[in-house]
Amino acid sequence: MTRIAFIGLGIMGGPMAGHLVDVGHDVIGYDLHRAAVDALAARGGHAAADVAEAVSGAEVVITMVPDSPDVEAITLGPGGIYATARLGTLHIDCSTIRPDVARRVAEAGADRGIRVVDAPVSGGEAGAVEAVLSIMVGGEAADVEAARPYLDVVGRTVVHVGPSGAGQTVKAANQLIVAGNIQLVAEALVFLEAHGVDIDASTSVLAGGLAGSTVLDRKASGMRAREFAPGFRIDLHHKDMGIVTEAARAAGVAIPLGAHVAQLVGALRAQGHGRLDHSALLMQVEQLSGRGEPVRAG
Repeated sequence: MTRIAFIGLGIMGGPMAGHLVDVGHDVIGYDLHRAAVDALAARGGHAAADVAEAVSGAEVVITMVPDSPDVEAITLGPGGIYATARLGTLHIDCSTIRPDVARRVAEAGADRGIRVVDAPVSGGEAGAVEAVLSIMVGGEAADVEAARPYLDVVGRTVVHVGPSGAGQTVKAANQLIVAGNIQLVAEALVFLEAHGVDIDASTSVLAGGLAGSTVLDRKASGMRAREFAPGFRIDLHHKDMGIVTEAARAAGVAIPLGAHVAQLVGALRAQGHGRLDHSALLMQVEQLSGRGEPVRAG
């Protein structure tokens, strides 16, 4: 049994922390929303009133927060992880942030005797609930191996992809592919519906061929039903596409299709749909096609 501080108990972090409780770890959680902390406590974890209380005495700290400034604040800020964690603590950051920030945080942790790995996850809410996430891990090999027993509890595919920041770089590529895939699935569904074909049969045969994908398997039914309860919000994918486009520009890499999808994600967010699931890109395809209702704030 390991004492684990888990900071960030949202759509992804809550189930992940719960799985660690289920296998016998002593998990103390903190989140800005008290209901999330209470839910972890009801599952057998413990509640902390702030970051410092959660981290005090922890051997492992796992963070799952929305953006780069959030990670910097809870790691480097007053009363943050690196100011309160004991020497040798392992910090596993499962947030999705900029690669350069991940490297800077890892360097700051090392200066304070904290072992840091960046371990962003992919799989959405369903993957977190089912403990089948894909996890791309950056950091020193020994630190990654120390993190692996905890990551194996919440993920099915855990791969060390390189030094600090590499996990975030691979996650950026992941988000590029996912956004493009969702957009094309949305276009295909609207196209098929416009032609009046059997959608059940169509999606079944598409899923069985080269067009098959996890996005098609997990998202198509909700998109067809126009159910966009968030498994991964447009707000967050908009942030991730900003990471992708900035990193691509810095490396001198052209991503013409990715840049276009980033604008479509941003436009949907600007129309008031940031809290919907990213599969809501279908709504925009309908609007552009003159089909369905105009996009309204959700």
